[in-house]
Amino acid sequence: MFLARHERRFDLFSAGHTHTTAVTVRIRDAEPVPELVEWDEIGEVDFETTTGDVAVWTMTLGRSDHLIQLGVPGWWRVRVGCTGRAEVARVTQTEGVAYGVEKYVIDLWPKA
Repeated sequence: MFLARHERRFDLFSAGHTHTTAVTVRIRDAEPVPELVEWDEIGEVDFETTTGDVAVWTMTLGRSDHLIQLGVPGWWRVRVGCTGRAEVARVTQTEGVAYGVEKYVIDLWPKA
């Protein structure tokens, strides 16, 4: 499982250990039509934000200075698609650090 829901947060789990990844975040007004993309993994969960912001944390660096600003507190839905999982696992196990192999697209919209 690469996407897990917790109280007031959601966690993403990479297929690699030490690497950089590309992340695209899109804030939507309503549920977007699913894209015709061959995702390695795709998942959806609900989460609550009391501030209208989402903090970004990493296992190695802790909390980032960057916030995803949703603008409205309350219940939101998140859909995450990921590609490059098998390749990032292979590279990090055989070569070390992988750069930009694993890619995420994160869509967020208010829950109706």
